[in-house]
Amino acid sequence: MKLTRIAPSDRDDNVYRVALNPSGLAYYASPADNLLSAAARGGIDVPAACRNGVCEICEARLLAGSALNTRNQQKILVGERLMLCRSLALGDLELEISAVMAAGKIQPGKFQAKVVDVRSINHDVYRVELQLPKRRELSFHAGQYLSVNLPGNEPCYFSIASSPSEPNLELHIQASPDWISAQKVIDALTSGGEVTLELPHGKACLAAVPEKPLLLVAAGTGFAQMKSLVDYLRGTEYRQPVQLFWGVRRHEDMYLRSLAQQWAKDWPSFSFRPVVGDDEDNDWSGHHDQLVRAVLASGMDWKNVEVHASGSPTMVYTLMDALMEAGLPEQAFFSDVLEYAPRQK
Repeated sequence: MKLTRIAPSDRDDNVYRVALNPSGLAYYASPADNLLSAAARGGIDVPAACRNGVCEICEARLLAGSALNTRNQQKILVGERLMLCRSLALGDLELEISAVMAAGKIQPGKFQAKVVDVRSINHDVYRVELQLPKRRELSFHAGQYLSVNLPGNEPCYFSIASSPSEPNLELHIQASPDWISAQKVIDALTSGGEVTLELPHGKACLAAVPEKPLLLVAAGTGFAQMKSLVDYLRGTEYRQPVQLFWGVRRHEDMYLRSLAQQWAKDWPSFSFRPVVGDDEDNDWSGHHDQLVRAVLASGMDWKNVEVHASGSPTMVYTLMDALMEAGLPEQAFFSDVLEYAPRQK
């Protein structure tokens, strides 16, 4: 699937499109925006430190267009280097900046993390907060996941529930005696100290704001991935509608319902639809049919929406098939399930 995304398409004549190579990402900047600040508002993570042109971390090369150096008020010519924090667009631009990675293209690495907090937030879900001593060395995209690597055990994979801009990492781990591997992780984390992580993983993520309305569909702790996406988008200038459907078996399984409800109150573009098996006719099946029916009944324009889904392979493929039959283009459906549990051809 094509993962390139740009800012909302309803641009006006007072903004310029800034295309980044080789990532294929793009964003929009007004004539008064320095290119670094405009990239941040477009949800694109450009490495930077000083923000005044001294550290040269945000350096790029101008491939096409014209820009202005705000330090000396000189035009920057094609082929010259520029600092995004000290440059203004004078028209549409094309830049070469290898430090910006397309969605899912950041190579995973191993990191030692300090356990800051482990707390129960319902009967079997724990919120975990982890701190990396050298946070600046880690980059990931909203919606990606990590593995917790315990000595002598297979890696355990969990969605990152926090935005890439947050200093610490947040996980939502469902653990019980029936979930042996997850329970081992919780037991190890509760004892404090440090833990080995490998990240980032996953291609169903956002490296820039989408150009279409967004539909988020989660089952159970799949909400963690959606929280990362929502927190990320709220820090950008994304203005398209966002709908979240969260399906659980019982009311008590919706462990952060109040948070999703607060998003709906605070963010005019956001709406939240809980889907609970205990509600109405209690018709919750192992195939998550109730959740899929609720999504289909939303009446969205399936030809003009981007969908991100997180849950079991059964739920994800049931949803994907139903939405594609309703008119959703295949390339507009994103889920990590498509990568780690591909259908047999």
